[in-house]
Amino acid sequence: MSTDVFPVADDIANNALINRAQYEEMYAKSIKDPEAFWGEHGKRIDWIKPYSTVKNVNFMVPDVSIKWYEDGTLNASYNCIDRHLESRGDQTAILW
Repeated sequence: MSTDVFPVADDIANNALINRAQYEEMYAKSIKDPEAFWGEHGKRIDWIKPYSTVKNVNFMVPDVSIKWYEDGTLNASYNCIDRHLESRGDQTAILW
Protein backbone atom coordinates (compact mmCIF):
# COMPACT_ATOMS: atom_id res chain seq x y z
CA MET A 1 0.00 0.00 0.00
CA SER A 2 1.38 3.38 -0.97
CA THR A 3 1.86 6.10 1.61
CA ASP A 4 2.38 8.86 -0.95
CA VAL A 5 0.43 12.04 -0.25
CA PHE A 6 -0.30 14.50 -3.03
CA PRO A 7 -1.33 18.07 -2.16
CA VAL A 8 -4.58 19.47 -3.50
CA ALA A 9 -4.04 22.40 -5.85
CA ASP A 10 -5.24 25.70 -4.36
CA ASP A 11 -7.72 26.40 -7.18
CA ILE A 12 -9.33 23.00 -6.66
CA ALA A 13 -9.43 23.32 -2.86
CA ASN A 14 -10.90 26.83 -3.11
CA ASN A 15 -13.75 25.55 -5.32
CA ALA A 16 -14.50 22.41 -3.32
CA LEU A 17 -17.99 21.96 -1.89
CA ILE A 18 -16.57 21.08 1.54
CA ASN A 19 -13.37 21.92 3.37
CA ARG A 20 -10.92 19.53 5.03
CA ALA A 21 -12.57 19.76 8.46
CA GLN A 22 -16.00 19.00 6.99
CA TYR A 23 -14.53 16.06 5.07
CA GLU A 24 -12.91 14.67 8.23
CA GLU A 25 -16.21 14.98 10.11
CA MET A 26 -18.14 13.24 7.34
CA TYR A 27 -15.51 10.50 7.08
CA ALA A 28 -15.65 9.85 10.84
CA LYS A 29 -19.45 9.55 10.69
CA SER A 30 -19.22 7.17 7.73
CA ILE A 31 -16.90 4.88 9.69
CA LYS A 32 -18.73 5.12 13.03
CA ASP A 33 -22.23 4.47 11.66
CA PRO A 34 -22.18 3.62 7.93
CA GLU A 35 -25.88 2.67 7.85
CA ALA A 36 -26.96 6.08 9.15
CA PHE A 37 -24.40 7.99 7.09
CA TRP A 38 -25.26 6.33 3.78
CA GLY A 39 -28.95 6.25 4.65
CA GLU A 40 -28.87 10.03 4.94
CA HIS A 41 -26.87 10.48 1.75
CA GLY A 42 -29.19 8.13 -0.11
CA LYS A 43 -31.92 10.73 0.44
CA ARG A 44 -29.98 13.23 -1.68
CA ILE A 45 -31.27 11.61 -4.87
CA ASP A 46 -34.83 10.97 -6.00
CA TRP A 47 -36.21 7.45 -5.83
CA ILE A 48 -39.12 6.01 -7.83
CA LYS A 49 -39.47 3.46 -5.04
CA PRO A 50 -37.59 4.46 -1.87
CA TYR A 51 -35.21 1.97 -0.28
CA SER A 52 -35.86 0.47 3.14
CA THR A 53 -32.46 -1.22 3.48
CA VAL A 54 -29.26 0.78 3.09
CA LYS A 55 -26.83 -2.10 2.73
CA ASN A 56 -26.85 -5.86 2.68
CA VAL A 57 -23.36 -7.31 2.89
CA ASN A 58 -21.84 -10.74 3.34
CA PHE A 59 -18.07 -11.10 3.40
CA MET A 60 -18.02 -14.87 3.91
CA VAL A 61 -16.27 -16.74 1.08
CA PRO A 62 -17.58 -18.09 -1.28
CA ASP A 63 -20.82 -16.12 -0.89
CA VAL A 64 -19.37 -12.60 -0.89
CA SER A 65 -22.13 -10.12 -1.67
CA ILE A 66 -22.37 -6.34 -1.37
CA LYS A 67 -25.70 -4.68 -2.15
CA TRP A 68 -26.61 -1.04 -1.59
CA TYR A 69 -30.20 0.27 -1.47
CA GLU A 70 -31.23 -3.05 -3.04
CA ASP A 71 -34.99 -2.70 -2.64
CA GLY A 72 -35.12 0.85 -4.02
CA THR A 73 -35.71 1.83 -7.64
CA LEU A 74 -33.96 4.71 -9.40
CA ASN A 75 -34.24 6.45 -12.75
CA ALA A 76 -30.72 7.59 -13.65
CA SER A 77 -31.90 9.95 -16.39
CA TYR A 78 -34.25 11.71 -13.99
CA ASN A 79 -31.55 12.11 -11.33
CA CYS A 80 -28.88 13.26 -13.78
CA ILE A 81 -30.97 15.59 -15.95
CA ASP A 82 -34.70 15.94 -15.38
CA ARG A 83 -34.75 17.02 -11.74
CA HIS A 84 -32.51 19.98 -12.59
CA LEU A 85 -34.64 21.35 -15.44
CA GLU A 86 -36.83 23.72 -13.42
CA SER A 87 -33.93 25.64 -11.89
CA ARG A 88 -31.18 25.06 -14.48
CA GLY A 89 -32.94 24.12 -17.71
CA ASP A 90 -31.36 26.99 -19.64
CA GLN A 91 -27.80 25.92 -18.76
CA THR A 92 -25.64 23.52 -20.76
CA ALA A 93 -25.82 20.10 -19.10
CA ILE A 94 -22.54 18.64 -20.37
CA LEU A 95 -19.42 20.29 -21.71
CA TRP A 96 -17.16 17.89 -23.58
